Amino acid sequence: QVQLVESGGGLVQTGGSLRLSCVFSGSIFSIASMGWYRQAPGKQREMVATITAGGSTHYEDSNEGRFTISRDHAKKTVFLQMNSLKPEDTAVYYCNLRWGRLDYWGQGTQVTVSS
Repeated sequence: QVQLVESGGGLVQTGGSLRLSCVFSGSIFSIASMGWYRQAPGKQREMVATITAGGSTHYEDSNEGRFTISRDHAKKTVFLQMNSLKPEDTAVYYCNLRWGRLDYWGQGTQVTVSS
C-alpha cells in the first residue's frame, strides 16, 4: 500500500526552526512532483512549497526566504526546512505527491509556533 509518512512537527518558539520530513513508500517518487501544504484551524488548506522531479521549486510568497523544500531520491524523502517561524505558521502540515492522475496525501504533522 502506498503511503506518505510525515515527521518532524512539534512546538517551537517564534523565530525558531523545524525540519519536516516525508517518506514515500511507493515506486514513482523519482518522477513525481512533491509538495508541502498546511491547514490552520478554520482555514482552507494552502500550498507552502512544491518541488518537481527535476528539482524546480515554488513557494507561497510569505514562505519564500524562510522555508526550503528539498528532496532525496535515494531515500524517497522530501524535506521542508522552516526557519524564522511565526505564530501564523501554526498549522497541520501535509505532504503531497502528484503524478498524472495520482494524488497522495500524508496524515499530517502538527506545527505549533508559540509567541
